[in-house]
Order: sequence, then C-alpha cells, then structure tokens
Amino acid sequence: MISARNPMKDKVAIAGAATTGFTPHNSGRSQASFVAEASIRVLHECGLTAADVDGICGSTPSAASVQKMLGIPDVTWFANPSIPFVNHLAAAASAVHSGLCETVLVYHGAYRLPWNTASSLRDPFRRRSTMGLGLGGPGPETIAGAVGYTAWASRYMHEHGVPKEHFGLVAINDRTNAAQNPAAAMREPITMDDYLTARMIRWPLCLFDMDVPVDGADAFVVTTAERARDLPHPPVLVHAAALGMIDLNEEDQTPGLGRHGQHVTVEALKAKSDFWIDDIDVYFPYDGFTIITLNWFENAGFCGPGEAGAFIEEHWDAASNRILINGRIPVNPHGGSLSEGATQGSGHVREAVHQLQGLAGSRQVPHARRALVTAGGFFFNAQGVTLRRD
Repeated sequence: MISARNPMKDKVAIAGAATTGFTPHNSGRSQASFVAEASIRVLHECGLTAADVDGICGSTPSAASVQKMLGIPDVTWFANPSIPFVNHLAAAASAVHSGLCETVLVYHGAYRLPWNTASSLRDPFRRRSTMGLGLGGPGPETIAGAVGYTAWASRYMHEHGVPKEHFGLVAINDRTNAAQNPAAAMREPITMDDYLTARMIRWPLCLFDMDVPVDGADAFVVTTAERARDLPHPPVLVHAAALGMIDLNEEDQTPGLGRHGQHVTVEALKAKSDFWIDDIDVYFPYDGFTIITLNWFENAGFCGPGEAGAFIEEHWDAASNRILINGRIPVNPHGGSLSEGATQGSGHVREAVHQLQGLAGSRQVPHARRALVTAGGFFFNAQGVTLRRD
C-alpha cells in the first residue's frame, strides 16, 4: 500500500549545508576529521554552537563519536542509518517533527575504502574493510553491488535496443557541470570519444560509468521550519520524502526493469507531494552508475522505458555541453557522484539546498524554488525527497 499521508509536509527545514570538498586520492586524513570539519562549518554558517544541537544523525563515525569530538553537551535523539543519504534526512526530519529533538546535525563522511577502491589498500589505516573485493576467488561469487548494475545495464541495452552512448551522455553531463564546482574531485571535461575509449571495468560499464571514490564530508542542520526562519539562510522545506522497496529487492532476484524500488519511491513521492517534474527548477537523479540515472529519468515520468537516452539527446544544450530539460532545468549541476564524488547522495542534497538558498555560485539556477532528488538505485536503496524554498 502506498499512502498519500504526509503530516510533516513543509514543517521541517534544512537550515544550512556545508562541505569539505572531495579528493579522489587517499588524503592522509581520517573520516572523522572530515566530518568534524564539515559539521563545524555548517554550525558556524547557521549561527549555531554545539550547545544548540540536540540530535545527531549520520553515517560514519558513530553519533556517539561525533557528539564527543564536537563537544555537544546533550542529545535527546541520535541515529546512524544506512546509506544513501536521503535515509538520514528522512530520519532526522521525522525526529524533529515528532518532537524527539529540535535541531539535528546531519552528516555524511565519504571515504575511500577497499569496498569502493582497491587503491585504498595502500593506506594501512584503510585496510580494515575488504568488503566487495571478491577475495574468495578470481571472479564475483554474486551479482551484488557493481556487478549487479553491470548485469542490469546489459539487460537494459538488450531489452530496449539502445546504444552504450546513452550511458555516456550521463557521464559527460556530470563532468561538464563539475567544472563549475570547486568541491568536485574530477573537473576535466570529457568527450564521447573519451567515454567510449575509457578502461572497461565490466561490460557494458567502463570507468566513467561508475562513481568516483573520494575522501570528504557534507553536513547539514535540520530543524523546525519556524526555527529555521530565524537563522541566516532561507529555509529549505522538506516537502515529502519516501524510501521505496519491493519484496524481491536483491540484485539477482528483482523481477525486471519494469518494477523495482524506484517505482515505489516515485509513486509515494507523487502521492505525498503538491508538485512534480513539471514544477521543478533543478533535478538530482542518483548516478552511482549511469544506468541508475537513465532509469530515474524514465521512472520519474520524463519519458518512457528505454527512452532516457533519446530524452537526454533531445534536451542536450550543445552550447554548454550538458542537459538542460526544456532549455532551463539542469541535472546534477554539482557534477554528481560520477564527477563531484561518491557521496552516496549527500552531495545531491547539499547542492539542492544551496540552489534553493541561492548559494550555488556560478552554478546557480535563476529563481530556483523547487528541487527533486531521487537517490539510490533499483533494489534495497531507492529513495527520494521533494524540497522547496520557504
């Protein structure tokens, strides 16, 4: 059952967002140090101190560690949800709306570890995790994670008869946009020739089809809409949020491209929101793998199944070498996971907040009032949020 019930609509706000920026190399720093830097920065930008925080929500390190290292005296709610990041935002907004707390520090530390890049093994402090390396043999024992998305990318091409170039358009758009983002890890422009000749990781996905492992962090302040109106920046209201999943939610069990977690997320968001794609000013589809982005375009309703590549071509702005839906709406103007870095969605939310607050610098979308973030993939991690400026 998908319900239209949404009692916290527009009653909770993101008051501020901050980032350390991201590097695609082992940084010589701990994950905690990045989280501390971003957290201190966002509290300062919101005119708050550690004593104003009574809720903590993030990924790694634990909420208890963050409270200790920032000297937050007392909290009445804390959580460490799983990624992607909209899960953190939904949890924090729910806690504020319920009265469990009033002001939540929400954080996400992106960090290069063996599950997302084997080069992290050069750093002895990063060797504690070997998840995802397939160390049991010469090849993958399951199609989980990256292997799963390559399998479904092949299925997508086969079912719809589309070329690999459609994936490449997503990568090129992100890289073009990242050039205007000083926080981005990868800022050098790429062409379709660059994409087609890039190192193949597992057919049909190459190096440019997969997000960039990075070190860095994002942090946010989530509070009541009333309190946010007293802080320095325009409040960004959490209009609706949804986490979507079907019963067969594993990479090798999902029945097909026609029904998975993205569909549930979209149906729930449309039921709970007062606006949808015709009313947004900027769009943030997840791009951990390019195939995910094409699916979000289709499932959000911009086009039909298998038509995302043609839709992007139709809305490609040759002068700026990027997607501009209807000549106006940019897609992942920060560069997304493929170029800003693999932030598991925190970068998408942060950029949405900055766009709606008018703080996006040279990337600023004029008069941006509404944003849609569709984060995560097909399976156990599809999620989304509609945001609007107060």
